[in-house]
Amino acid sequence: MLNKRQDVILSYIDQHNNAAVSAVFSFMQKQWPKVSKITINRDLKKLVQLKLLVQTGSGRGTAYVLAPAYSIVKPIDVKKYFASEIDERDIKTHFNFEIFSQLRIMHTIFSEAEQVHLQTLQQMYQSKIKHLPPDVLRKEFERLTIELSWKSSKIEGNTYTLLETEQLIKEQQVASEHTKAEATMILNHKAALDYIRQQAVQFKKLSRSKIEDIHSLLIKDLGVSRNVRKTIVRITGTAYTPLDNIYQIQEALDDTCKLVNTEANPFAKAMLVLMLIAYIQPFTDGNKRTSRLIGNAVLLAHGCCPLSYRSINEIEYKKALLLFYEQNNITYFKKLFLEQLDFAVHNYFG
Repeated sequence: MLNKRQDVILSYIDQHNNAAVSAVFSFMQKQWPKVSKITINRDLKKLVQLKLLVQTGSGRGTAYVLAPAYSIVKPIDVKKYFASEIDERDIKTHFNFEIFSQLRIMHTIFSEAEQVHLQTLQQMYQSKIKHLPPDVLRKEFERLTIELSWKSSKIEGNTYTLLETEQLIKEQQVASEHTKAEATMILNHKAALDYIRQQAVQFKKLSRSKIEDIHSLLIKDLGVSRNVRKTIVRITGTAYTPLDNIYQIQEALDDTCKLVNTEANPFAKAMLVLMLIAYIQPFTDGNKRTSRLIGNAVLLAHGCCPLSYRSINEIEYKKALLLFYEQNNITYFKKLFLEQLDFAVHNYFG
């Protein structure tokens, strides 16, 4: 976690593009009159070590500029950001091929405090499922499956209620006032999650073919093309345009798998999958659904609690994704991810 001084230093350099040590110290003394130059130098050194700043020059010519990775973790006022219309926002309109290297040099996307919290949640989850009888564990997974199938479909515009989803999954009772496609979407979620649970160990290591397999389950009988798309796609609500070349899309998916497979933290693995599959948009439809199910596959493969997304606000979820599309910034998405994990651990499995 950065302290207040370090946050202010980053903000100052962000506003000035680059800054000499003397300029940083002069500015910081106005904020903290008693701060020493040694302390500021120590702060600058730490920010360089964290890959948030890059040092240029030497001696009296030493200056600092923001590292590319800073845009990934830079604090953003979400409300202010989305107060601007789509065409008024200064965004990255095309796919950033450097995103994988930028994420890789960060070592981890979670702070030390967040890692401690994640470990606490993991211990709580493992303790809960360890003492659950098999029949109770099965019922809890059924409940999570119902709520995930409902909410994930709802995010995509499905109008089934939670109760109707429960009847559909448990009793195969189709709600007459809804379309057949809506019922199919929900049942496909269940089929995909059942498959993931049965084959959990396979997802310890991710591959493009495994992502395509889950996508195929999710779009079955929905009139959506399987496998990586060969056509352009557009995303409602943003001027960001995903890749339109099949070979580049395949390469981006392969790079995603390499990044995820080299990441040690299972929660970071899951969050990277959630963001990057949605960012790449590798399929003609069903991209966010696939990202959510693959994210759960990674969590289950590593003995972690899956997410149902039951309590997430659909609009805020989409805003978090848009921030990643347009700024490659993870801060808001990470906040929502941690909230959903906390919710899942406390609300399922006893």
